[in-house]
Amino acid sequence: MDRITHTDSAKVSLWKLATVFTKIGMFTLGGGYAMIPLIDHEVVQKRRWLGSNEFYDILSIAQSSPGLLIVNISIFAGYRLRGRKGSVAATIGSCLPSFLIILAIALFFAGYRNNIYVDKIFKGIRPVVVALIAVPVVDMIQKSHLNIWRALLAVATAAAIIFLKVSPIYILLVFFVCFFCTRYLTRRQKAKEETSGKATQSLNAETSGTESPEGSLNEKEDGV
Repeated sequence: MDRITHTDSAKVSLWKLATVFTKIGMFTLGGGYAMIPLIDHEVVQKRRWLGSNEFYDILSIAQSSPGLLIVNISIFAGYRLRGRKGSVAATIGSCLPSFLIILAIALFFAGYRNNIYVDKIFKGIRPVVVALIAVPVVDMIQKSHLNIWRALLAVATAAAIIFLKVSPIYILLVFFVCFFCTRYLTRRQKAKEETSGKATQSLNAETSGTESPEGSLNEKEDGV
């Protein structure tokens, strides 16, 4: 259960949703994973629009979906809060600042890309971006309730990507296939158990119905 009780999604206006994600897109450097702490602070901790576990479920789905991470998070979070209109509002809000900033850089600041001071500024920003990316990783580890098998699975996945150069796409496909096969077998087994239980109940009912006339006849004979 989430420790944070999130507010009713109907109370979140589209304008407020768009402005919050605009703020997130405007003041976060590095994009992607570097934006997760600010999204968590604004959407979960401060405004309580989503629960903590719910937000990390959305993050997991966004990571597994094709496309930019921040766009995927905006789509899923916006849809959770206000449906399709919320997805559009959150996505526009998160993408608009980056679009305008890149456009301004392309129009006015292209001549400063080789400036020594600009280069030093970006070199100073890099460690901050690394820290912003490390924060959600630590949070996800703490909130994923890892046991020994999940930890081994995570280590094996990382080793396959780093050392064996296995594409994450193939790993996701394998997990999807295993997940759907497991769900299919579980539902099939459950259906068999339900069918067997109904058959047993029907047989018991027929048996009791067959025995009841004999029982009544014996009672009559005893009465005579």
